[in-house]
Amino acid sequence: MSRPRGRSARGLRILPSATTVLAICAGLTSIKFALDAKPWISLALIGAAAVLDGIDGGIARALNAQSRMGAEIDSLADAVNFGVAPALVIYLTLLPNSQLGWIFILLYAVCVVLRLARFNALLDDDTQPAYTRQFFTGMPAPCGAVGAIGPLVAYMQFGHGWWTSPWFVCAWLAANAALLVSRVPTLALKAISVPENAAPILLILVAAAAAGLLLFPYVLVLLIIGGYLVIMPFTIRSQRWVAARPEAWDTKPEQRRAVRRAARRAAPHRRSVARLGLRKPGSRG
Repeated sequence: MSRPRGRSARGLRILPSATTVLAICAGLTSIKFALDAKPWISLALIGAAAVLDGIDGGIARALNAQSRMGAEIDSLADAVNFGVAPALVIYLTLLPNSQLGWIFILLYAVCVVLRLARFNALLDDDTQPAYTRQFFTGMPAPCGAVGAIGPLVAYMQFGHGWWTSPWFVCAWLAANAALLVSRVPTLALKAISVPENAAPILLILVAAAAAGLLLFPYVLVLLIIGGYLVIMPFTIRSQRWVAARPEAWDTKPEQRRAVRRAARRAAPHRRSVARLGLRKPGSRG
């Protein structure tokens, strides 16, 4: 009886890699539908690839099936699904036959690959402080893909406009490419802690997002892009605060927030004084 059970366990170990392969197939098929002038299906397939990419790691951990080969396949899948596929879908839909546009398409796709290569290299770097594990260096590839398709999503929702101008699309791609390879800290999902008293609010937001995905999917994507850009300055500020106080990272998030509030109360007028160029009474200079 143990032999069939062992075979079943070995068969389940390929499930994470199979999920990653399905994600690659979804990403590549999105290009096919872009060639068929069906960008709405392309966007749905890119979204499906992102979902599959998000669950393959969890499946591997649940089955204790992590492997070096699986990690390499996952990295290649990210290059296809978040680099090549979105770039070509954007080009075929918004920048057809644009030589200038093709340059920026290549720029974006190459920056995704460089971003993934840097991420893989930093995984083996044990010299970094513990708090750096809670921040990404540069915008993650999935977020870059969501950002890159912004003009295409706006086109699907509102039709043609300034957001479909080749100059704007190229500038938008360049900005996303720059964020991908930049050293701007961005927040990792695993670093987000939700207080127990905020759980009902979070559940309401999840329900609203699910309803929005069904009724207004393009508007939801645009809101996600806007929200990500809004929280980016706060993430930079948080990373700089922790970098100046690395010992505070070992404390609970509630305690870190208390320390920040205490620091603000200790120097409530520091920003206004610095902004106006004022000096403390009795100071020289």
